[in-house]
Amino acid sequence: MENKFTRNIYMVPYALWIALFVIAPILLVLYYSFFDIEGNLSLINYQKFFTPVYLKMTLSSFWYAFLITLISLIVAYPTAYLLTKTKHKQLWLLLIIVPSWINLLLKAYAFLGIFGTYGITNSFLEVIGIGSQQILFTDFSFIFVSVYIFIPFMILPIFNSLNELNPTLIDAANDLGASKWTTFRRVIFPLTIDGVKSGCQVVFIPALSLFMLTRLIAGNRVITLGTAIEQHFLVTQDWGMGSTIAVFLIIIMFLFMSFTGTRKRGI
Repeated sequence: MENKFTRNIYMVPYALWIALFVIAPILLVLYYSFFDIEGNLSLINYQKFFTPVYLKMTLSSFWYAFLITLISLIVAYPTAYLLTKTKHKQLWLLLIIVPSWINLLLKAYAFLGIFGTYGITNSFLEVIGIGSQQILFTDFSFIFVSVYIFIPFMILPIFNSLNELNPTLIDAANDLGASKWTTFRRVIFPLTIDGVKSGCQVVFIPALSLFMLTRLIAGNRVITLGTAIEQHFLVTQDWGMGSTIAVFLIIIMFLFMSFTGTRKRGI
């Protein structure tokens, strides 16, 4: 009885945190979504969202988030696999994670110099004879920088899954005559799918609502739901429409988390 009471006491700070910083903001956003720009109670914002402009913006957000997640996964999985085979894997993993501690704005400004007209990338292209190219403010620069920023968050859960993989299962597959590709496809990847799902969650969800990189790196050529929310709250002052977009963004995030969530299997 005492242990149960103590456990309930420990749950109080957690419950307060969830109530104040998760549930309350969501309810506040939901509340504002029912008001138009003039402050009148209305459903006009929800009608606007299902117009071609916002539906196209939603598809665009999905497309870029999908590309960023897919490229991050393609790069992260073999990287994480190689890390598990190195001698000082924890050190190499730390070196990969350290850049994620640097402020996002600083990294974005660094790439303005790297991809700029007189940056190191164009200097290299001129040296090899290709000549200066417009790299900044393109889809390529936006996706490249986004992948660079999110890649540590994809590597970490995959690395943990691979590191916890029982090596005797791989040995058993080899003894049974399975090729390396078959072993990967039938043994390694299925047993590390939870790490892949976790990595996809922590990359896809924030990539879906990117807004700062769309301005600094893509030059507003890439318009996402996050960009629209920023514009409505800070420029047009239409908090109702911004909240409506945020409501649908939250719904999409919850659906994606449900779709990629890990399920405990009964033994």
